[in-house]
Amino acid sequence: MKDVFLKKLALVTFGLAITGSGFAGASKEPMSAEQLRNGLVRFALANNELAPVLNSASRLEGPSADFLRAQLLLASGRTEDAISELKAVIDGDYHRADAALLLGKTLLHYQDPEAQKWLELAVRVGGRETGSEAGFYLAELHRSNGHSEKAGQVLGGLAAGYWAAVGYMNLASDYAREDLNAVRALVSLRVALAMAEQDPEVSRRKALTGRLLVRAGYLALQNNDYDKAISFLEGVSLDGDNNLTAQALYFHGLALSKKGSSRAAMQSWHRAKKYPLAYPGVADSWIGMGRGYDLSGYLGQSGEAYLAATAAFESERVTLRNLAEQIREGGAYNTLLAKARDTGVEWFLADHRIKTQPRIAYLHELLQEPEAQKAVSRVAELDAVGSELEREARDLDVFIRSLKSQLTTLSRQKPDVVGGLLSTQRFLHKELSALSAQPLSAIQRARLDAVAETLAETSTDLTTFGRSVQNQPLELERLLAEARSLKSSTERLYGQVQVLRREADRQLDELALEFVSVQDRRMVLVQDKAEQQIAHLYEYLAVSKMEGREP
Repeated sequence: MKDVFLKKLALVTFGLAITGSGFAGASKEPMSAEQLRNGLVRFALANNELAPVLNSASRLEGPSADFLRAQLLLASGRTEDAISELKAVIDGDYHRADAALLLGKTLLHYQDPEAQKWLELAVRVGGRETGSEAGFYLAELHRSNGHSEKAGQVLGGLAAGYWAAVGYMNLASDYAREDLNAVRALVSLRVALAMAEQDPEVSRRKALTGRLLVRAGYLALQNNDYDKAISFLEGVSLDGDNNLTAQALYFHGLALSKKGSSRAAMQSWHRAKKYPLAYPGVADSWIGMGRGYDLSGYLGQSGEAYLAATAAFESERVTLRNLAEQIREGGAYNTLLAKARDTGVEWFLADHRIKTQPRIAYLHELLQEPEAQKAVSRVAELDAVGSELEREARDLDVFIRSLKSQLTTLSRQKPDVVGGLLSTQRFLHKELSALSAQPLSAIQRARLDAVAETLAETSTDLTTFGRSVQNQPLELERLLAEARSLKSSTERLYGQVQVLRREADRQLDELALEFVSVQDRRMVLVQDKAEQQIAHLYEYLAVSKMEGREP
């Protein structure tokens, strides 16, 4: 995990270096240690890879140090310390709005009444993005307390963009639930669409716009305003590979059918049928095809369409039973997520897998629920921590074996190898002294002096080396004891993580099996509906035959 983190960081650093040197006017001054350390922490927080930087918290410097430290404390679970640090940042001169927003969101999670005060502060002092996000959460707080009007007032003061759009979308849900007609809800959705158009992030804007259009189309359909519903739904992109497109196609066909355009409705339903039955609207589109043929006067094709729908629903129930069995045997995480990552499909087909693979489609639907998202995230994080601890334990085991091997090698060596070398040194020095006492030329004496100097240096090196050799077993023993202690701690932590992982797996399995059970009951209902339509059709044909008239 740490290696992957460092590789990512190296790529980012390399990119920054290229950016800094490749554009005119860019700063050519090297980054300081403070900037590098702060950048490392920001990168770790953005990627939720905190382990490599947790020790850096106390060494952070500069105007952003306190805010980064507070984020590290919060991300590592030290909530109370993080709250105290965030309050200190708010009282300072830097990152006041960001700290107030983070504090407000944190307290909102714990349903603390003080959350409102900090969110209001973030709205007042924050810039466009920070203030808008804080305003969204403040509006959500008012909504959850049943004060829709206050939520609307807060949203009315926000800058156009993503957060305002999501706020108005949620407000529309309240209006649709509370009002007898859809006027206020549709107005809120129109405002949300206008706000979403100002979102600079293209992918986010497209996803939110599609969701808003489907909701608006459904509300218009419920309000019997079929032209308006068709107008909304035709704005949904057909390039999507998710339930949004399938649902929009079904509603579009239903609106056309209500207007009497059965053939056009069947075209929309036929396109929706290509999506997995896991998605809302797909099963109803299968049944809608039979109804469309019926309204068009093609009773034979209508019967065939209903029979095809019944067969498709029965096949889907088999798929769901197999999926439930796989979850019971291998767990939901391995069945739905691990296998989804390894499908053998080439990268250029990956975007279209969701249309053809029921398992991925059901995974997509399961992850629409916040509880399922938390459960999957919990298992994934514990899986990553467990893998990291397992790797560390293997590395420590290799290190321990290496230390043992070195100690064994040292124990087999002659005890006084260095002493023997030093004795040889003394003998050579004695012989050299004897030679120096003899009459020599200047050149010979210079050579002897050089040899004497070399012998003196090697004697000093051998003495130092001798002390090092004598101390080496003790140092190796110390390292071996430390490595064994670390391995024991790592294995203990690994065991604790495995206990938590099994519990997280159990919770995810329960959620997944309940989800599959709900989907199976849904298939039973639509299958019964299709069979009832077949029965009504046969009854109509039989009565027509008895009365002697053409069906």
